[in-house]
Amino acid sequence: MGTLEAPPPSTTAGSEDDEVSPIEEVRLTVTNTDDPTLPVWTFRMWSMGLFSCALLSFLNQFFAYRTEPLIITQITVQVATLPIGHFLAAVLPTTKFRIPGFGSTSFSLNPGPFNMKEHVLVSIFANAGSAFGNGSAYGVGIVTIIKAFYRRKISFFAGWLLIITTQVLGYGWAGLLRKYVVEPAHMWWPSSLVQVSLFRALHEKEEQRMTRAKFFVIALICSFSWYLVPGYFFSTLSNISWVCWAFPNSVTAQQLGSGMRGLGLGSLTLDWTVVASFLFSPLVSPFFAILNILVGYTLLVYVVIPLAYWGFGMYNAHRFPIFSSHLFTSQGQPYDIAAIVNDKFEINLQKYEEQGRINLSIFFALSYGFGFATIASTLSHVALFYGREIYKRYRASSKGKEDIHTRLMRQYADIPSWWFYLLLVVTIAVSLALCIFLNNEVQMPWWGLIFAAAMAFIFTLPISIITATTNQTPGLNIITEYIMGVILPGRPIANVCFKIYGYMSMAQAVSFLNDFKLGHYMKIPPKSMFLVQFIGTVLAGTINIAVAWWLLTSITNICQDDLLPPDSPWTCPGDRVFFDASVIWGLVGPKRIFGTLGNYSSMNWFFLGGALGPVVVWVFHKAFPKQSWIPLINLPVLFGATSMMPPATSLNYNSWILFGTIFNFFIFRYRKQWWQRYNYILSAAMDAGVAFMAVLLYFSLGIEDKGLNWWGTDGEHCRLATCPTAKGVVIAGCPVN
Repeated sequence: MGTLEAPPPSTTAGSEDDEVSPIEEVRLTVTNTDDPTLPVWTFRMWSMGLFSCALLSFLNQFFAYRTEPLIITQITVQVATLPIGHFLAAVLPTTKFRIPGFGSTSFSLNPGPFNMKEHVLVSIFANAGSAFGNGSAYGVGIVTIIKAFYRRKISFFAGWLLIITTQVLGYGWAGLLRKYVVEPAHMWWPSSLVQVSLFRALHEKEEQRMTRAKFFVIALICSFSWYLVPGYFFSTLSNISWVCWAFPNSVTAQQLGSGMRGLGLGSLTLDWTVVASFLFSPLVSPFFAILNILVGYTLLVYVVIPLAYWGFGMYNAHRFPIFSSHLFTSQGQPYDIAAIVNDKFEINLQKYEEQGRINLSIFFALSYGFGFATIASTLSHVALFYGREIYKRYRASSKGKEDIHTRLMRQYADIPSWWFYLLLVVTIAVSLALCIFLNNEVQMPWWGLIFAAAMAFIFTLPISIITATTNQTPGLNIITEYIMGVILPGRPIANVCFKIYGYMSMAQAVSFLNDFKLGHYMKIPPKSMFLVQFIGTVLAGTINIAVAWWLLTSITNICQDDLLPPDSPWTCPGDRVFFDASVIWGLVGPKRIFGTLGNYSSMNWFFLGGALGPVVVWVFHKAFPKQSWIPLINLPVLFGATSMMPPATSLNYNSWILFGTIFNFFIFRYRKQWWQRYNYILSAAMDAGVAFMAVLLYFSLGIEDKGLNWWGTDGEHCRLATCPTAKGVVIAGCPVN
């Protein structure tokens, strides 16, 4: 195996600049050596990689429908497979054998010690299993809302094609863009350096008494055992909203104190799934990111929302819950979406006029406004603060010399361009066939697919450059929804199909390129990287749709939180927001929500405010260049701090910020050696422990509905948190003002 310590740059005249990367962070993190003799296509890699991909895709889809949808990322597999790899290297036979058809080439189940390159490919498999950090394939949401919310039919085959094509489509043009955003040294992809650091740390020799592997096992057992308490015996520990307990008859107190349905003042949790849901594990987020989230979250939840609700009563806020992702009539009643959908799965305008305009909770409405501001501010912030740097690095990448890492990769056979052309042609052809021959199930016309693909292709290069140089990735989800909603209103499934083809294919392309840069730094043969990514994506998407289909057809009233028991975990918060988006942007259309025919046209001003905000910061920065704190005002981060709310709740944010601060500020500052050795290990063990116990509880007790019934399993005990406070609004279970 190649050395793990970066050698000093060569001092030979004229060669020093060629031996190092022009990016300091890369020079400090990535080694300048490679051992091309290390085996990568080993039995160990394929067995652990395929198994971890299948396991993560199963677990992440399983958790996706739960109230606290824990996402298990590749870091868990990255840590867990290291001792397994060493174990297999110790016990597998080293006998060499030949396979007919492969000539004189010999094979072995155990070609030597478990090496870092094998480990990288196993992690890439796992990353595909977690949908590159998204948990499960985005397209599964379409199948879910059709079956669970609209109560209509879609075939398994159509759902599978939809998921696979949207996951794979972006790979085609991403492969063609590698020369622009992977090979150049100035396209350095900051997030990939975290993985490089972790791989190097895990493969260093250990002499301490408490090894990382031993610590991982102990922490996993503790996490596994403890989750039995909040996961079964005492589920109220998952959402401790003590303000509700102190004021059981006060609507206002419960609106303030409820962690699940209110502002979460003082709410906390003893359940790791709550901590790590939506925002991922706080142990792997740097403290500066946590601090930015804290500031943005505090401003919105504890300043803007109280002023909008109690101070100004914006948009008749008192008629609706303060925090909800549901849709309402003007009288505060739940909006009957099924009543405004006709037999053709399109809007019934007569029924819509009878119910009236759709209304949103004040939090949901402002979350869209801040979403608009986030998109606009990201573009202007990156242009003003990073535009010159991006342009210089792009110019340098197209004209500059190859760095040491690109030259080392030249010894491996590159991927032929026709692989990507073929993949692109086949995927678009299959997608067109889906839109033409199964149009009654997906609604989207063939020209919508071409438009979505073209839009994603146009944005992939600039967004990849932004991500590769600033680690910020602007999303296209709201923009794609908005555009299709204007062009083709009244068709909800067409809208969400356009969104995933336009948004997810771009996101997949960026993820593909990010992983390729990791492989570039770790000196993984390009063909191996591509095949592992492609096979892992197809396998994960297939398992995602299979698990989703099983749960949607076996759990009664899944995703219907008004029909489920109080302690049921199958509330599908993410899919609820996805469904509401299909209604807002697709079925009803943005013109009837955010346009002249809707109640929320003023939200469009957030686009302008978001675009101009960074300009103001930039002007002050230029006017007062000695004030170093001014450029630290990152408006995209502040506006986007609560982008996961809803479906995330204040309880998720409170606990995430608390644990993140403890580990990445206090422990990092005062116990740095412990943090360096065990922080990521603890995160992986906590994720794995609760995941395995949750699945065990479901198969042993949940399937047969064997639960406990006492105060500690009766939910959050904030039954009044969703009540309106306007006079005359009558809601079952709520006091009438």
